[in-house]
Amino acid sequence: MNDLIKMTATEVVDLLKTGKVSPNELLDASEARIRETDDAVNALPTLCFDRARAHAAELAKERAADRQGPHLHGLPIAIKDLTPVKDVRFTLGSPIFADQVATYSDMMVERLETRGGIVVGKSNTPEFGAGGQTFNEVFGTTTNPWDISRTPGGSSGGAAAALAAGHVWLAQGSDLGGSLRTPASFTSVVGLRPSPKRVAHGPLRLPFSTYPVEGPMARNVADTALFLDMMAGSHILDPGSLPAPEVSYVDALKNIPKFSRIAYSPDLGQCPVDPEVAEICARAAADFTRYCDGVEEACPDLHDAEEIFQTLRAQMFIANHAPLLAAHRDKLKPEVIWNVEKGARLTADEIGAAQRAQGELYVRVVEFFSKYDFLLAPAAIVPAFTHDKRYVEEVNGVKFDNYMSWLALPSMLTVTCCPVISIPCGFTKSGLPVGLQIMGPNAREDRVLQAAYAFERDHDFAARLPIDPRPPRNS
Repeated sequence: MNDLIKMTATEVVDLLKTGKVSPNELLDASEARIRETDDAVNALPTLCFDRARAHAAELAKERAADRQGPHLHGLPIAIKDLTPVKDVRFTLGSPIFADQVATYSDMMVERLETRGGIVVGKSNTPEFGAGGQTFNEVFGTTTNPWDISRTPGGSSGGAAAALAAGHVWLAQGSDLGGSLRTPASFTSVVGLRPSPKRVAHGPLRLPFSTYPVEGPMARNVADTALFLDMMAGSHILDPGSLPAPEVSYVDALKNIPKFSRIAYSPDLGQCPVDPEVAEICARAAADFTRYCDGVEEACPDLHDAEEIFQTLRAQMFIANHAPLLAAHRDKLKPEVIWNVEKGARLTADEIGAAQRAQGELYVRVVEFFSKYDFLLAPAAIVPAFTHDKRYVEEVNGVKFDNYMSWLALPSMLTVTCCPVISIPCGFTKSGLPVGLQIMGPNAREDRVLQAAYAFERDHDFAARLPIDPRPPRNS
Protein backbone atom coordinates (compact mmCIF):
# COMPACT_ATOMS: atom_id res chain seq x y z
CA MET A 1 0.00 0.00 0.00
CA ASN A 2 2.75 2.45 0.91
CA ASP A 3 4.49 1.77 -2.41
CA LEU A 4 1.33 2.76 -4.27
CA ILE A 5 0.90 5.96 -2.26
CA LYS A 6 4.47 7.01 -3.05
CA MET A 7 4.02 6.60 -6.80
CA THR A 8 3.06 9.47 -9.09
CA ALA A 9 -0.40 9.74 -10.63
CA THR A 10 1.12 9.14 -14.06
CA GLU A 11 2.77 5.92 -12.89
CA VAL A 12 -0.38 4.66 -11.19
CA VAL A 13 -2.59 5.41 -14.19
CA ASP A 14 -0.20 3.38 -16.36
CA LEU A 15 -0.59 0.47 -13.93
CA LEU A 16 -4.36 0.83 -14.01
CA LYS A 17 -4.39 0.94 -17.79
CA THR A 18 -2.44 -2.33 -18.07
CA GLY A 19 -4.37 -4.05 -15.30
CA LYS A 20 -1.34 -4.40 -13.02
CA VAL A 21 -3.26 -2.72 -10.24
CA SER A 22 -7.00 -2.35 -9.70
CA PRO A 23 -9.07 0.68 -8.66
CA ASN A 24 -10.06 -1.18 -5.49
CA GLU A 25 -6.42 -1.66 -4.51
CA LEU A 26 -5.89 2.08 -4.88
CA LEU A 27 -9.03 2.83 -2.89
CA ASP A 28 -7.75 0.58 -0.11
CA ALA A 29 -4.37 2.34 -0.19
CA SER A 30 -5.96 5.79 -0.13
CA GLU A 31 -8.34 4.90 2.69
CA ALA A 32 -5.57 3.37 4.78
CA ARG A 33 -3.35 6.43 4.32
CA ILE A 34 -6.18 8.78 5.27
CA ARG A 35 -6.90 6.70 8.36
CA GLU A 36 -3.21 6.84 9.36
CA THR A 37 -2.61 10.55 8.86
CA ASP A 38 -5.75 12.68 8.54
CA ASP A 39 -6.34 13.02 12.27
CA ALA A 40 -3.25 15.21 12.26
CA VAL A 41 -3.99 17.03 9.01
CA ASN A 42 -7.80 17.25 8.64
CA ALA A 43 -7.56 17.59 4.87
CA LEU A 44 -10.49 15.37 3.83
CA PRO A 45 -13.19 15.69 6.50
CA THR A 46 -15.90 14.23 4.24
CA LEU A 47 -15.22 10.78 2.80
CA CYS A 48 -17.35 8.77 0.38
CA PHE A 49 -15.62 5.41 -0.06
CA ASP A 50 -18.87 3.44 -0.43
CA ARG A 51 -19.79 5.66 -3.36
CA ALA A 52 -16.22 5.34 -4.69
CA ARG A 53 -16.32 1.54 -4.59
CA ALA A 54 -19.67 1.51 -6.39
CA HIS A 55 -18.08 3.67 -9.09
CA ALA A 56 -15.12 1.27 -9.27
CA ALA A 57 -17.54 -1.61 -9.80
CA GLU A 58 -19.11 0.24 -12.72
CA LEU A 59 -15.69 0.89 -14.23
CA ALA A 60 -14.86 -2.81 -13.92
CA LYS A 61 -17.67 -3.58 -16.37
CA GLU A 62 -15.92 -1.51 -19.05
CA ARG A 63 -13.03 -2.72 -21.15
CA ALA A 64 -10.01 -0.45 -20.83
CA ALA A 65 -9.25 -0.93 -24.54
CA ASP A 66 -12.67 0.56 -25.42
CA ARG A 67 -12.10 3.81 -23.54
CA GLN A 68 -11.59 6.74 -25.87
CA GLY A 69 -9.82 10.01 -25.13
CA PRO A 70 -8.22 11.03 -21.82
CA HIS A 71 -8.95 8.61 -18.99
CA LEU A 72 -7.80 8.00 -15.41
CA HIS A 73 -8.90 4.33 -15.38
CA GLY A 74 -10.06 4.37 -11.76
CA LEU A 75 -7.61 6.74 -10.02
CA PRO A 76 -8.86 8.10 -6.64
CA ILE A 77 -9.17 11.90 -6.57
CA ALA A 78 -10.38 14.58 -4.14
CA ILE A 79 -12.89 17.35 -4.88
CA LYS A 80 -12.95 20.67 -3.03
CA ASP A 81 -15.93 21.29 -0.74
CA LEU A 82 -17.00 24.28 -2.84
CA THR A 83 -18.00 21.88 -5.63
CA PRO A 84 -21.05 19.59 -5.52
CA VAL A 85 -20.68 15.83 -5.84
CA LYS A 86 -24.03 14.07 -6.05
CA ASP A 87 -25.12 12.30 -2.84
CA VAL A 88 -22.11 13.62 -0.88
CA ARG A 89 -22.15 16.19 1.94
CA PHE A 90 -21.66 19.68 0.46
CA THR A 91 -21.05 22.38 3.09
CA LEU A 92 -19.02 25.08 1.30
CA GLY A 93 -17.26 25.35 4.66
CA SER A 94 -20.28 27.18 6.11
CA PRO A 95 -22.49 26.34 9.09
CA ILE A 96 -25.39 27.58 6.96
CA PHE A 97 -24.97 24.46 4.81
CA ALA A 98 -23.49 22.12 7.41
CA ASP A 99 -26.05 19.37 6.74
CA GLN A 100 -26.50 19.89 3.00
CA VAL A 101 -26.11 16.87 0.69
CA ALA A 102 -25.64 17.60 -3.01
CA THR A 103 -28.47 16.49 -5.27
CA TYR A 104 -26.34 16.82 -8.40
CA SER A 105 -22.70 16.90 -9.47
CA ASP A 106 -20.94 19.84 -11.05
CA MET A 107 -20.39 19.24 -14.76
CA MET A 108 -16.63 19.19 -14.10
CA VAL A 109 -17.09 16.35 -11.60
CA GLU A 110 -19.28 14.49 -14.09
CA ARG A 111 -16.55 14.87 -16.71
CA LEU A 112 -13.85 13.65 -14.33
CA GLU A 113 -15.95 10.65 -13.30
CA THR A 114 -16.77 9.83 -16.92
CA ARG A 115 -13.04 9.92 -17.58
CA GLY A 116 -12.29 7.43 -14.83
CA GLY A 117 -11.61 9.60 -11.80
CA ILE A 118 -13.05 8.12 -8.60
CA VAL A 119 -14.02 10.68 -5.97
CA VAL A 120 -13.04 9.49 -2.47
CA GLY A 121 -13.70 12.66 -0.49
CA LYS A 122 -14.23 16.40 -0.23
CA SER A 123 -11.28 18.57 0.74
CA ASN A 124 -11.60 21.21 3.44
CA THR A 125 -11.87 24.90 2.57
CA PRO A 126 -12.55 28.19 4.36
CA GLU A 127 -16.15 29.40 4.32
CA PHE A 128 -17.12 29.99 0.67
CA GLY A 129 -13.41 29.83 -0.18
CA ALA A 130 -12.82 33.25 1.37
CA GLY A 131 -9.27 33.64 2.63
CA GLY A 132 -5.79 32.18 2.44
CA GLN A 133 -6.10 30.08 5.61
CA THR A 134 -8.18 26.87 5.71
CA PHE A 135 -10.50 26.74 8.70
CA ASN A 136 -14.26 26.84 9.17
CA GLU A 137 -16.95 26.34 11.81
CA VAL A 138 -18.08 23.01 10.33
CA PHE A 139 -14.88 20.97 10.15
CA GLY A 140 -12.28 23.03 11.97
CA THR A 141 -8.71 23.73 10.88
CA THR A 142 -6.63 21.97 8.25
CA THR A 143 -2.93 21.74 9.07
CA ASN A 144 0.20 21.66 6.95
CA PRO A 145 1.90 18.23 6.79
CA TRP A 146 5.32 19.93 6.78
CA ASP A 147 4.53 21.37 10.24
CA ILE A 148 1.12 20.71 11.72
CA SER A 149 1.20 23.94 13.73
CA ARG A 150 1.06 25.83 10.42
CA THR A 151 -1.53 26.43 7.74
CA PRO A 152 -1.47 24.82 4.28
CA GLY A 153 -2.90 28.10 2.97
CA GLY A 154 -6.25 28.50 1.29
CA SER A 155 -8.67 28.24 -0.03
CA SER A 156 -7.61 24.92 -1.58
CA GLY A 157 -5.74 24.08 1.61
CA GLY A 158 -7.41 20.72 2.13
CA ALA A 159 -6.55 19.69 -1.41
CA ALA A 160 -2.89 20.68 -1.01
CA ALA A 161 -2.54 19.00 2.39
CA ALA A 162 -4.17 15.81 1.08
CA LEU A 163 -1.64 15.65 -1.76
CA ALA A 164 1.36 16.37 0.43
CA ALA A 165 0.31 13.72 2.97
CA GLY A 166 -0.38 11.11 0.28
CA HIS A 167 -4.15 10.77 0.70
CA VAL A 168 -4.77 10.99 -3.05
CA TRP A 169 -2.71 11.36 -6.21
CA LEU A 170 -4.69 14.26 -7.72
CA ALA A 171 -6.88 16.95 -6.16
CA GLN A 172 -9.15 19.52 -7.77
CA GLY A 173 -8.90 23.08 -6.54
CA SER A 174 -10.19 26.50 -7.45
CA ASP A 175 -8.57 29.91 -7.58
CA LEU A 176 -9.84 33.46 -7.25
CA GLY A 177 -7.05 35.35 -5.53
CA GLY A 178 -4.45 32.61 -5.19
CA SER A 179 -6.48 29.72 -3.81
CA LEU A 180 -4.54 27.16 -5.87
CA ARG A 181 -1.19 28.88 -5.80
CA THR A 182 -0.82 29.84 -2.12
CA PRO A 183 -1.54 26.29 -0.84
CA ALA A 184 0.80 24.86 -3.45
CA SER A 185 3.55 27.19 -2.24
CA PHE A 186 2.95 26.37 1.43
CA THR A 187 2.93 22.56 0.94
CA SER A 188 5.48 22.00 -1.86
CA VAL A 189 2.94 20.77 -4.41
CA VAL A 190 1.96 22.12 -7.83
CA GLY A 191 -1.14 24.24 -8.40
CA LEU A 192 -2.21 25.63 -11.77
CA ARG A 193 -4.64 28.49 -12.22
CA PRO A 194 -5.71 28.05 -15.85
CA SER A 195 -6.97 30.82 -18.10
CA PRO A 196 -10.62 31.65 -17.41
CA LYS A 197 -13.02 29.16 -19.04
CA ARG A 198 -10.28 26.59 -19.74
CA VAL A 199 -12.03 24.22 -17.31
CA ALA A 200 -15.81 24.31 -17.74
CA HIS A 201 -17.90 23.92 -14.62
CA GLY A 202 -21.32 24.72 -13.23
CA PRO A 203 -24.21 25.37 -13.37
CA LEU A 204 -23.25 28.63 -11.67
CA ARG A 205 -25.03 31.66 -10.23
CA LEU A 206 -22.55 33.89 -12.13
CA PRO A 207 -21.70 31.88 -15.27
CA PHE A 208 -20.19 34.85 -17.12
CA SER A 209 -17.61 35.70 -14.46
CA THR A 210 -13.96 35.16 -15.41
CA TYR A 211 -12.43 35.65 -11.97
CA PRO A 212 -12.87 32.29 -10.20
CA VAL A 213 -11.49 29.27 -12.08
CA GLU A 214 -11.20 25.55 -11.44
CA GLY A 215 -7.82 23.90 -11.80
CA PRO A 216 -5.58 20.92 -11.12
CA MET A 217 -3.30 20.24 -8.16
CA ALA A 218 -0.75 17.43 -8.00
CA ARG A 219 2.62 16.50 -6.54
CA ASN A 220 4.51 17.21 -9.77
CA VAL A 221 4.15 18.99 -13.10
CA ALA A 222 3.53 15.92 -15.27
CA ASP A 223 0.67 14.84 -13.02
CA THR A 224 -0.73 18.38 -13.15
CA ALA A 225 -0.69 18.22 -16.95
CA LEU A 226 -2.41 14.84 -16.82
CA PHE A 227 -5.16 16.19 -14.57
CA LEU A 228 -5.66 19.30 -16.72
CA ASP A 229 -6.17 17.03 -19.73
CA MET A 230 -8.96 15.32 -17.80
CA MET A 231 -10.57 18.62 -16.75
CA ALA A 232 -10.25 20.66 -19.95
CA GLY A 233 -13.03 21.06 -22.48
CA SER A 234 -16.02 23.25 -23.27
CA HIS A 235 -19.56 22.71 -22.03
CA ILE A 236 -22.76 24.47 -23.05
CA LEU A 237 -23.64 25.22 -19.41
CA ASP A 238 -20.46 27.29 -19.04
CA PRO A 239 -20.80 30.04 -21.68
CA GLY A 240 -17.58 30.89 -23.46
CA SER A 241 -15.75 27.83 -22.13
CA LEU A 242 -12.71 26.81 -24.16
CA PRO A 243 -12.27 23.55 -26.06
CA ALA A 244 -9.55 21.10 -25.12
CA PRO A 245 -6.28 21.76 -26.99
CA GLU A 246 -5.41 19.79 -30.13
CA VAL A 247 -2.16 18.64 -28.51
CA SER A 248 -2.67 17.25 -25.02
CA TYR A 249 -0.90 18.91 -22.12
CA VAL A 250 0.88 15.65 -21.37
CA ASP A 251 2.19 15.48 -24.94
CA ALA A 252 3.29 19.12 -24.75
CA LEU A 253 5.84 18.07 -22.11
CA LYS A 254 7.54 15.62 -24.45
CA ASN A 255 9.41 18.32 -26.34
CA ILE A 256 10.53 21.31 -24.25
CA PRO A 257 11.80 24.15 -26.44
CA LYS A 258 14.49 26.61 -25.50
CA PHE A 259 12.70 29.77 -24.45
CA SER A 260 13.68 33.30 -25.36
CA ARG A 261 13.75 35.98 -22.65
CA ILE A 262 12.12 35.42 -19.27
CA ALA A 263 11.24 38.16 -16.80
CA TYR A 264 11.49 37.92 -13.03
CA SER A 265 9.95 40.30 -10.53
CA PRO A 266 10.71 39.90 -6.83
CA ASP A 267 7.59 41.82 -5.76
CA LEU A 268 5.44 42.69 -8.84
CA GLY A 269 6.49 46.26 -8.21
CA GLN A 270 4.67 46.78 -4.93
CA CYS A 271 4.40 43.78 -2.58
CA PRO A 272 6.47 43.38 0.61
CA VAL A 273 8.12 39.95 0.59
CA ASP A 274 9.76 38.05 3.43
CA PRO A 275 13.55 38.30 2.85
CA GLU A 276 14.12 34.54 2.97
CA VAL A 277 11.30 33.89 0.50
CA ALA A 278 12.72 36.60 -1.78
CA GLU A 279 16.19 35.05 -1.68
CA ILE A 280 14.93 31.53 -2.47
CA CYS A 281 12.80 32.74 -5.38
CA ALA A 282 15.61 34.87 -6.79
CA ARG A 283 17.89 31.80 -6.86
CA ALA A 284 15.16 29.80 -8.60
CA ALA A 285 14.68 32.54 -11.18
CA ALA A 286 18.41 32.59 -11.87
CA ASP A 287 18.22 28.84 -12.58
CA PHE A 288 15.94 29.57 -15.53
CA THR A 289 18.95 30.84 -17.47
CA ARG A 290 19.51 27.15 -18.30
CA TYR A 291 16.31 27.10 -20.35
CA CYS A 292 16.22 30.47 -22.09
CA ASP A 293 18.21 33.25 -23.73
CA GLY A 294 18.29 35.27 -20.53
CA VAL A 295 16.45 36.19 -17.34
CA GLU A 296 15.89 39.89 -16.69
CA GLU A 297 14.27 41.72 -13.79
CA ALA A 298 11.13 43.18 -15.33
CA CYS A 299 7.39 43.34 -14.75
CA PRO A 300 4.33 44.61 -16.61
CA ASP A 301 2.80 47.76 -15.19
CA LEU A 302 0.50 46.38 -12.47
CA HIS A 303 0.22 49.55 -10.41
CA ASP A 304 -3.57 49.34 -10.17
CA ALA A 305 -3.97 45.56 -10.23
CA GLU A 306 -4.73 45.12 -6.54
CA GLU A 307 -7.35 47.87 -6.54
CA ILE A 308 -8.98 46.33 -9.63
CA PHE A 309 -8.98 42.92 -8.01
CA GLN A 310 -10.44 44.13 -4.71
CA THR A 311 -13.23 46.04 -6.48
CA LEU A 312 -14.27 43.28 -8.86
CA ARG A 313 -13.97 40.65 -6.13
CA ALA A 314 -16.30 42.71 -3.92
CA GLN A 315 -18.73 43.06 -6.81
CA MET A 316 -18.74 39.26 -7.13
CA PHE A 317 -19.26 38.80 -3.39
CA ILE A 318 -22.31 41.05 -3.27
CA ALA A 319 -23.79 39.27 -6.29
CA ASN A 320 -23.17 35.82 -4.82
CA HIS A 321 -23.73 36.28 -1.10
CA ALA A 322 -26.06 39.22 -0.46
CA PRO A 323 -29.07 36.93 0.21
CA LEU A 324 -27.03 34.91 2.72
CA LEU A 325 -25.92 38.05 4.54
CA ALA A 326 -29.53 39.17 4.83
CA ALA A 327 -30.75 35.81 6.13
CA HIS A 328 -27.78 34.39 8.06
CA ARG A 329 -25.50 37.22 9.14
CA ASP A 330 -24.93 35.57 12.54
CA LYS A 331 -23.52 32.45 10.86
CA LEU A 332 -21.07 34.16 8.48
CA LYS A 333 -17.43 34.75 9.38
CA PRO A 334 -16.38 38.42 9.63
CA GLU A 335 -14.20 38.33 6.52
CA VAL A 336 -17.15 37.26 4.35
CA ILE A 337 -19.34 39.96 5.89
CA TRP A 338 -16.63 42.56 5.23
CA ASN A 339 -16.33 41.52 1.58
CA VAL A 340 -20.08 41.52 0.94
CA GLU A 341 -20.49 44.91 2.60
CA LYS A 342 -17.57 46.27 0.58
CA GLY A 343 -19.46 45.16 -2.52
CA ALA A 344 -22.64 46.82 -1.29
CA ARG A 345 -20.83 50.17 -0.95
CA LEU A 346 -19.49 50.12 -4.51
CA THR A 347 -20.89 52.66 -6.95
CA ALA A 348 -21.55 52.04 -10.62
CA ASP A 349 -18.76 54.52 -11.41
CA GLU A 350 -16.28 52.53 -9.29
CA ILE A 351 -17.20 49.24 -10.93
CA GLY A 352 -17.02 50.79 -14.39
CA ALA A 353 -13.64 52.35 -13.64
CA ALA A 354 -12.27 48.98 -12.45
CA GLN A 355 -13.51 47.23 -15.58
CA ARG A 356 -11.94 49.87 -17.82
CA ALA A 357 -8.70 49.68 -15.86
CA GLN A 358 -8.60 45.91 -16.24
CA GLY A 359 -8.94 46.28 -20.00
CA GLU A 360 -6.06 48.74 -20.10
CA LEU A 361 -3.96 46.47 -17.86
CA TYR A 362 -4.54 43.51 -20.18
CA VAL A 363 -3.23 45.53 -23.15
CA ARG A 364 -0.07 46.24 -21.15
CA VAL A 365 0.30 42.53 -20.33
CA VAL A 366 -0.05 41.54 -23.98
CA GLU A 367 2.68 44.04 -24.86
CA PHE A 368 4.85 42.60 -22.09
CA PHE A 369 4.52 39.09 -23.54
CA SER A 370 5.67 40.35 -26.92
CA LYS A 371 9.07 40.84 -25.22
CA TYR A 372 9.14 37.97 -22.70
CA ASP A 373 7.96 34.38 -22.75
CA PHE A 374 7.10 34.24 -19.05
CA LEU A 375 6.88 36.26 -15.87
CA LEU A 376 8.34 34.69 -12.71
CA ALA A 377 7.48 35.88 -9.20
CA PRO A 378 7.17 34.50 -5.68
CA ALA A 379 3.88 32.68 -5.11
CA ALA A 380 3.41 34.05 -1.59
CA ILE A 381 4.96 36.89 0.39
CA VAL A 382 5.66 34.59 3.36
CA PRO A 383 6.15 30.89 4.07
CA ALA A 384 3.38 29.00 5.87
CA PHE A 385 2.38 30.78 9.10
CA THR A 386 0.92 29.29 12.27
CA HIS A 387 -2.74 28.43 11.90
CA ASP A 388 -3.77 30.38 14.98
CA LYS A 389 -3.57 33.49 12.77
CA ARG A 390 -6.59 34.17 10.59
CA TYR A 391 -4.41 35.93 7.99
CA VAL A 392 -1.11 37.77 7.64
CA GLU A 393 -1.40 41.30 9.07
CA GLU A 394 2.12 42.68 8.51
CA VAL A 395 5.28 41.94 6.52
CA ASN A 396 8.50 43.97 6.52
CA GLY A 397 6.79 46.73 8.51
CA VAL A 398 3.93 47.02 6.00
CA LYS A 399 0.54 46.59 7.68
CA PHE A 400 -2.48 45.33 5.77
CA ASP A 401 -5.93 46.77 6.40
CA ASN A 402 -7.93 43.75 5.21
CA TYR A 403 -7.72 39.96 5.04
CA MET A 404 -6.92 39.83 1.30
CA SER A 405 -4.04 42.29 0.83
CA TRP A 406 -1.37 39.83 1.95
CA LEU A 407 -2.42 37.74 -1.09
CA ALA A 408 -1.61 40.50 -3.57
CA LEU A 409 1.22 38.56 -5.26
CA PRO A 410 -1.15 35.95 -6.69
CA SER A 411 -4.30 38.10 -6.84
CA MET A 412 -2.65 40.81 -8.95
CA LEU A 413 -1.91 38.15 -11.57
CA THR A 414 -5.53 36.96 -11.44
CA VAL A 415 -6.50 40.30 -12.99
CA THR A 416 -4.46 39.51 -16.12
CA CYS A 417 -6.63 36.50 -17.06
CA CYS A 418 -3.41 34.61 -17.88
CA PRO A 419 -2.51 31.07 -16.76
CA VAL A 420 -0.25 30.92 -13.71
CA ILE A 421 1.34 27.91 -12.05
CA SER A 422 2.95 27.65 -8.63
CA ILE A 423 5.80 25.16 -8.38
CA PRO A 424 8.07 24.23 -5.46
CA CYS A 425 11.38 26.09 -5.64
CA GLY A 426 13.04 25.67 -2.25
CA PHE A 427 12.79 25.55 1.52
CA THR A 428 13.45 28.00 4.30
CA LYS A 429 16.14 27.30 6.89
CA SER A 430 13.39 25.93 9.15
CA GLY A 431 12.25 23.51 6.45
CA LEU A 432 9.11 25.26 5.17
CA PRO A 433 8.33 25.09 1.44
CA VAL A 434 8.47 28.10 -0.90
CA GLY A 435 6.78 28.33 -4.29
CA LEU A 436 7.47 30.24 -7.50
CA GLN A 437 4.77 31.54 -9.86
CA ILE A 438 5.20 31.20 -13.62
CA MET A 439 2.76 33.21 -15.75
CA GLY A 440 2.43 32.91 -19.52
CA PRO A 441 0.17 34.48 -22.16
CA ASN A 442 -3.57 33.92 -22.07
CA ALA A 443 -4.69 30.39 -23.08
CA ARG A 444 -1.10 29.06 -23.18
CA GLU A 445 -1.25 26.58 -20.33
CA ASP A 446 0.94 24.30 -22.46
CA ARG A 447 3.80 26.81 -22.38
CA VAL A 448 3.46 27.44 -18.65
CA LEU A 449 3.55 23.70 -17.99
CA GLN A 450 6.63 23.35 -20.22
CA ALA A 451 8.53 26.01 -18.28
CA ALA A 452 7.53 24.43 -14.97
CA TYR A 453 8.55 20.97 -16.17
CA ALA A 454 11.95 22.21 -17.38
CA PHE A 455 12.67 23.57 -13.91
CA GLU A 456 11.28 20.56 -12.05
CA ARG A 457 13.45 18.06 -13.96
CA ASP A 458 16.59 19.72 -12.57
CA HIS A 459 15.37 19.77 -8.95
CA ASP A 460 14.25 17.09 -6.51
CA PHE A 461 11.35 18.82 -4.76
CA ALA A 462 8.66 16.50 -6.14
CA ALA A 463 10.58 13.44 -4.93
CA ARG A 464 10.18 14.59 -1.31
CA LEU A 465 6.44 13.83 -1.31
CA PRO A 466 4.39 12.33 0.17
CA ILE A 467 5.45 12.99 3.74
CA ASP A 468 4.17 11.94 7.14
CA PRO A 469 2.68 14.86 9.10
CA ARG A 470 5.44 16.52 11.07
CA PRO A 471 5.18 17.99 14.57
CA PRO A 472 5.79 21.71 15.18
CA ARG A 473 9.41 22.72 14.70
CA ASN A 474 9.72 24.08 18.21
CA SER A 475 8.31 20.95 19.87
